[in-house]
Amino acid sequence: MDAGLKRELEEKVYAGERLTREDGIALYASDDLAWLGGLAHHVRTRKNGDVVHFNVNRHLNMTNVCTASCAYCSFQRKPGEKDAYTMRIEEAVKLAKAMEGDNLTELHIVNGLHPSLPWRYYPRSLKALKEALPQVSLKAFTATEIHHFETISGMSASDILDELIDAGLESLTGGGAEIFDWEVRQHIVDHRTHWEDWSRIHRLAHSKGLKTPCTMLYGHIEEPKHRVDHVLRLRELQDETGGFQVFIPLRYQHDFVDMKDGKVRNTLQARTTMASGAEALKTFAVSRLLFDNVPHVKVFWVMHGLSTAQLALNHGADDMDGSVVEYKITHDADDYGTPNKLTRDDILDLIRDAGFRPVERNTRYEIIREYPGPDGSRRESPQPMRV
Repeated sequence: MDAGLKRELEEKVYAGERLTREDGIALYASDDLAWLGGLAHHVRTRKNGDVVHFNVNRHLNMTNVCTASCAYCSFQRKPGEKDAYTMRIEEAVKLAKAMEGDNLTELHIVNGLHPSLPWRYYPRSLKALKEALPQVSLKAFTATEIHHFETISGMSASDILDELIDAGLESLTGGGAEIFDWEVRQHIVDHRTHWEDWSRIHRLAHSKGLKTPCTMLYGHIEEPKHRVDHVLRLRELQDETGGFQVFIPLRYQHDFVDMKDGKVRNTLQARTTMASGAEALKTFAVSRLLFDNVPHVKVFWVMHGLSTAQLALNHGADDMDGSVVEYKITHDADDYGTPNKLTRDDILDLIRDAGFRPVERNTRYEIIREYPGPDGSRRESPQPMRV
């Protein structure tokens, strides 16, 4: 990068000025990862100090039957396939109750777009789960699912959200975003929920008092300019609603698991290589620098591996997703051997080992408990990157 441009970008970041589309593309073009990480760490420290947030959550996928066949997805099954499943509501409640231990605070629910389940299945599921787990926040459904509910119910998204909120919904999930630019999206997504409907549904959710996450699936066939465009669309919507709590870059995965049944559902992998650790860290850093109006950036350790997740905390991230169990959608697809579960103590150790102070939060980012950070009196104790 030209030295003058480098100084100009540094000055804008340190002055707290908003970066432009051209700035974002220039940052991605830089091969100085230490410099990018330092700038992003400056911003995350200005916003969140030495804190890394986490929560104790579990994932529940009530059905993997889906009408869509998205090019990157290995989770979906068609009706009648051997390992297709759909839980009865009582089954979902029983499984959720089994996850309740260790002071669980959040249940994260995402499903396939089931072709024949009636709309009423979904609010009834939430109501039953909330009755069984009254202290647990229900973070459920992507904007794509809400759009699907409009189709099967004939109701508006506004009425659907009202009914789901009455049943116990506290947040949507951030999925269904992938990459918004149509140049890429038309090749990776096999459903009809694109930027216009995705943004419409999150805008509605925000207007009803819900705070939601937003995501970006990166590292497949997109280019840096598409990542920049994606973040800037979200930034503009955040200017309007203020409803996004956290941005989550999601690392695209190759399919190493589902080949066992002889079917390769991920049709992108023949022409892609997954993002390297360095590319992942660059994506976190540039996202943190561009997305100036969202308070938090989360690293989902299941998709990045534990070491890269720890490094991301020095490249803009201030949240490490919690003690996930049985994450079916991409778990172990990267073949890194990431564990099925991290306990609260595991998360605390990882955060401290990266040099930060752990803070347990709930779905609304309200603080539940603050924990001591690494022992600063010990010479070998890790410390965050200096800013």
